[in-house]
Amino acid sequence: MADRILVIDDEKIILELTSMILRSRGFEVLTSRSAVEGLELIAREQPAVVLLDYMMPVMDGLTALKQIRERFPGTYVIMFTGKGSEEIAVELMKAGASDYILKPFNNQDLVERIAKVFKIRRIELANQELRDERERLLGEIEGWNQELERRVAEKSLELERAQMELLLSEKLSTLGHLSAGLAHEVRNPLNSISLFAQVLKQSLSSDPESCAHADKILTEVDRIDDLLIKLLDASKRSRFSPQQVDLAQLLDRVLDEFAPQLAAQKVEVERNYQAGVSVIQADPAEIKQIFTNLLANALYEMPQGGRLGVRMNKDERTVSVAVSDTGKGVPPENLGKIFDPFFTTKTKGTGFGLSVVLRIVRNYGGKITVESRKGDGTAFNVCLPLEPGADGCQ
Repeated sequence: MADRILVIDDEKIILELTSMILRSRGFEVLTSRSAVEGLELIAREQPAVVLLDYMMPVMDGLTALKQIRERFPGTYVIMFTGKGSEEIAVELMKAGASDYILKPFNNQDLVERIAKVFKIRRIELANQELRDERERLLGEIEGWNQELERRVAEKSLELERAQMELLLSEKLSTLGHLSAGLAHEVRNPLNSISLFAQVLKQSLSSDPESCAHADKILTEVDRIDDLLIKLLDASKRSRFSPQQVDLAQLLDRVLDEFAPQLAAQKVEVERNYQAGVSVIQADPAEIKQIFTNLLANALYEMPQGGRLGVRMNKDERTVSVAVSDTGKGVPPENLGKIFDPFFTTKTKGTGFGLSVVLRIVRNYGGKITVESRKGDGTAFNVCLPLEPGADGCQ
């Protein structure tokens, strides 16, 4: 297609002469006798170059030039002017003119000037395309870098979680060996202490104060034995009787058991169970132990009232239960330790509760995660497969 030029001049003879010269050189020529009409033609026809007269009625050439450069940056402008002062030339070039031609003009000079402007235009537009392409490519590279950084961060987080899981598994395994040996070694002398305390109590039946001391010894023996039982529970499965467990009903029963404490502490309960069947294959005693521990921890964090959330969702292979509180939250430095055996921040506590929860959840092939920020409460999310050991909890 021929290069398109628009000539805007209020003198008819200039339009005719210019059109004849340019058409003879292969250009497609449009003409207009006013700047207002010329702007409309530019918007409609999008010429590559405009020859624009400086002195015109209604809208002068300088005003039209500024509008063309602002509205149609791809259209280049050559000014016609009968005033050849340097001040006008500088003003026109500052306003965005690509060149200016003095009237009367030489035909060859006109053609050469136009050819020069076309050449400059092609170079500048090509450069602009290259700049745009460069920006596009840089944008793509930046997008790729961000995606790579996201994936690296994601994989790093997965690796960190895997390492934490491995560490917890090793701790539980170590605890299992330790607790089994400790229970055996401690219970033998403990049994002897208990027997001697009972004999001592019988022999001191006439001395109430001494009998009371013997009772205290027996009480402490029972407390040590209870700790050993909890230690064994945290490290290994002592019993397992799988059956159909309706998780919604079990959660309601556990909440009912905590009802007096909930009322005493003025804790509001929000239950949100996804509609549909919530039956899993599990040992009800173990599942109850999970949520008894989680609810007890949540209530411990809200002694002066708050909101306890229990939400359950299910998909084709798993069921997830989130237990949340509005307590003071877990400090960041403790988040990685809360499942460790013996770790506790309670003034009275063994540090076995969450270790037991972790062990039970893992025995089912499930997963437990925790989210907490200091001052914003804590949420535990337990994911359990519908069938023990089945995949699904990621």
